[in-house]
Amino acid sequence: MSTSHRQSDAERAQRGALVNNDQIPALEARGLGRRFRSNWALRDCDFQLPTGRICALVGPNGAGKTTLLSLAADLLEPTCGRLRIFGDVPKAPASRRRVAFVGQKKPLYPGFTVQEMLRAGRELNPGWNQTKAESLVSEGRIPLHAKVDNLSGGQRTRVALALALGKRPELLLLDEPMSDLDPLVRHEITAALMAEVEEHGTTVLMSTHMISEMENVCDYLVTITGGRVRLAGEVETILAAHTLIIGRHQGDGAPPELAPHDVVSVETAGDQITALVRPRGAISGHWAHHDPTLEELLIAYLREPDVEPLLTPSARITTNEVAA
Repeated sequence: MSTSHRQSDAERAQRGALVNNDQIPALEARGLGRRFRSNWALRDCDFQLPTGRICALVGPNGAGKTTLLSLAADLLEPTCGRLRIFGDVPKAPASRRRVAFVGQKKPLYPGFTVQEMLRAGRELNPGWNQTKAESLVSEGRIPLHAKVDNLSGGQRTRVALALALGKRPELLLLDEPMSDLDPLVRHEITAALMAEVEEHGTTVLMSTHMISEMENVCDYLVTITGGRVRLAGEVETILAAHTLIIGRHQGDGAPPELAPHDVVSVETAGDQITALVRPRGAISGHWAHHDPTLEELLIAYLREPDVEPLLTPSARITTNEVAA
């Protein structure tokens, strides 16, 4: 890694230990579904997110990412199944104290000054840390007397994150918080965010399309396509379960040597074939093997939404309890 954002297993364990109820998942979905009229935004979602992780939530537009985050933030009710935040329902007072949510639109009162927004945060949150919230704002050189309506996109994002982090949440939900920012501002805000979550052991679930940038930040992954979870678990474990093979092949479709294995995607150019595979043992034949990048892996899964899901042990629901 060229940056220090991604953490070792020991560092992740230390961060997780800072959070109460370390053995209870930060988020747990069982048979979770949400329908809007006749369309299912989420369906049959079963996974859990351990505490102390920084998780990228990835999927195409309309896959159900915002719906999942809104359910966790108690902005929506599930149609079926259940969702738990540190063992409690999202609407429980304990869950509301532990969760902070920054949506895509970063809703702030346009007529308020930045100082008035921070005061609102202080009045609404018993565990509020005014010093921390003001420092995040000042690091962005944002005047406290400035009106929210006059702030740039990057400044609004920083104020929204200051409100979220001033609450000192145990679970921070972010819905594409930096999609409208330039690269320099994204780098500054990402650094500020990571410094905070590493210091306090905060669990982060962050919806994003910026795959290459998030690879250096996130140690956990949840991928949703068609409203269903397709990948969930540690980034390194998921990558290690796949191999990218390149070679020559005549004929249509995948080579017969790949039949015993789980083939995620196949691309051909003339007689050259490139395939992303989840091997079930050694792959026979003369193939060049490469470790896929996170971007290559995710693009393959997004293109092939019907591939068999892969969840690592830490992401699987392990009990036989029936969803209520």
